Amino acid sequence: MRKAVEVVEVAGEGLDALLTKRVTLLCMNYFYNGTLVGVNDTFVKLEDASIVYETGEWSSKSYKDSQSLPSDIYVMTSAIEAFGELKAK
Repeated sequence: MRKAVEVVEVAGEGLDALLTKRVTLLCMNYFYNGTLVGVNDTFVKLEDASIVYETGEWSSKSYKDSQSLPSDIYVMTSAIEAFGELKAK
């Protein structure tokens, strides 16, 4: 058995560190791309958001099929599997 002896909370890690940056959220059903403008325990808010239907080569600078959404979008944090600054759009 492994046991955590000391837990240290680090401020400014994870989604908080990416506020104001263009991010991609790899979620259970879809991938979303946009500027991360809000984060809480339940959801995140993306501005200038798009849904990514096909990534194409990960080494390319943009997604093969990314379609803009008509407004900002809120994504439940429980649906996010991975996230980061992956591609521009």
